[in-house]
Amino acid sequence: MKYFKKIAHFIRPYKKYALLNIFFNMLYALFSALAFMVLMPLLNILFDKDTEKITEEPTYQGFTQFADYFDKYINYNISEIAGSDVSKALTIVIALILSVFFLKNIFNYLAMYFITFLRNGVLTDIRNDLYKKTVELPLSFYSEKRKGDMMARIGTDVLEIQHSFLSILELVVREPLTIIFTILFMLTISVKLTIFVFIFIPISGYIISLIGKSLKKKSDRVQREQGTFLSLLEETLGGLKVIKGFVAEPHFNGKFQESTGRFLKYSNKLLNRLNLAKPTSEFLGILVIGVLLWYGGHMVLVEKLADGVTPALDGGKFLTFMGLAYNILTPAKAISRASYGVKKGNAAAERVLEILETKSPIEDVPNAKTKDGFNTDIKLNNISFKYDDAYVLKNFSLNVPKGKTVALVGQSGSGKSTIANLVTRFYDVNEGSIEIDDENIKTLTKTSLRGLMGLVTQDSILFNDSIRNNVKLGKQDATDEEVIDALKIANAWEFVKDLPSVLDHNVGDSGGKLSGGQKQRLSIARAVLKNPPIMILDEATSALDTESERLVQVALENMMKNRTSIVIAHRLSTIQNADMIVVMQKGEIVEQGTHEELILNNKVYTKLVQMQSI
Repeated sequence: MKYFKKIAHFIRPYKKYALLNIFFNMLYALFSALAFMVLMPLLNILFDKDTEKITEEPTYQGFTQFADYFDKYINYNISEIAGSDVSKALTIVIALILSVFFLKNIFNYLAMYFITFLRNGVLTDIRNDLYKKTVELPLSFYSEKRKGDMMARIGTDVLEIQHSFLSILELVVREPLTIIFTILFMLTISVKLTIFVFIFIPISGYIISLIGKSLKKKSDRVQREQGTFLSLLEETLGGLKVIKGFVAEPHFNGKFQESTGRFLKYSNKLLNRLNLAKPTSEFLGILVIGVLLWYGGHMVLVEKLADGVTPALDGGKFLTFMGLAYNILTPAKAISRASYGVKKGNAAAERVLEILETKSPIEDVPNAKTKDGFNTDIKLNNISFKYDDAYVLKNFSLNVPKGKTVALVGQSGSGKSTIANLVTRFYDVNEGSIEIDDENIKTLTKTSLRGLMGLVTQDSILFNDSIRNNVKLGKQDATDEEVIDALKIANAWEFVKDLPSVLDHNVGDSGGKLSGGQKQRLSIARAVLKNPPIMILDEATSALDTESERLVQVALENMMKNRTSIVIAHRLSTIQNADMIVVMQKGEIVEQGTHEELILNNKVYTKLVQMQSI
């Protein structure tokens, strides 16, 4: 239950629905028990009792005599209306019974009506918070988590919590109240019989509770395994071309079937434990009814009152009592089912809260500054950084003046892309500092920092949406004219204008309807439209063919005019005009200068140029 206490704050915006649900559940519980009490007059008529015998309005004699008082009061009023007409009396009693059952079901509907808003509202808010948290968490978090597991948490786990919330409300309000009202009415009929109920129902409840002890663990295994095969599915869809190209379908089929096989085994164990609950609770309930029938029947047929003639318990009251006893079984079974639901939901809540309570290591400091412009330079002051144990950058220093283009080159793994990740604060440095206009980027809000920057990556990341919406990502209020201007600068308008729907053309999943060069030019157009003072290009042309590279390179040169640019380059031919080229090896600068200066040095850069020109 500790996890549900943490989830409970999601109920607060919907507390009025919770209160209305509780109110109508109270009425439902009262009328659920009252529905059996109004059967007594009907039983009296069927047992040939003469309602005309009650000629005076009865007086209330105390709680334990309430059943007698209620029975006589109803019979007295029926006698007043129907007189000696048994048929009319029967009609009145049936109308009374129907009215009570009608009200009971109306209150039941109203209780469920209001809880619907609470359940769906809580479901929506948890999912919204989970998605918000998913976007806020740093990139490092997702190097350790499976994407499919995140999808399982935001999907099935949240849905499980939603169902469990309903179970909890039944557990603490509706069903217990039904049992309490029913037991109160049972006490007014026979204290002795009710004591039997008090003895046997707790024993039954204890036996049922033993079944559910391992449900949380079993449910947790099921949900984790679901996250595993969803992650495998996501990876398969993303790498389908490679899987087919390497004829690896049998390998991935085997991995998926292994995961679903484990899911099947865990699900069977969980469902079999759940399935055991129903027959167990039903048999124990019938056992209680059997004991009551034996003892109650003995009171009706054998035991007598002090006069030696009158039965210890009236037959009509006994049948009413049995109806009330049966009325306890339904909520008792519902409570047992709800307790199982709580245990399953507890596992789901734990997984959801693990994400919601994860503290991001990259957060705005208190009173972080908002920076609106870029004036002088970007400084990397003796920074060191490591992803795991080994340092990727060691005592790295660099100055990027405003309006200049600085290119980072070197072998793969030398730390070039890490610089881009640190400047944009996707990661924080372990040592040293990064400053913009002499202000540490950790003192700036992440939103304003990244607002100063445009990013074009090696992988052209497009979303399954129109060209217009993909380009407008960084400037949602842009007009179509501004979008077209950005496309022209990026050399993308030449193919976009020929598409059937032009700006409304859907690019498909991950831009699958476009070529690599077209996707990259749209990525550049997106950065151009944002119009940031600082541009970061992370190997933006390395994945392109020669013709596409030429078009993209022209687009990049158009975009970098009058901007401060950090260019991470694989193909050295694309950065020869840079104001400064920084050559990196194993996280350190080995040489720097212009293209001509580095060629004259005849060191690492010259060797890299020569290798690429072969």
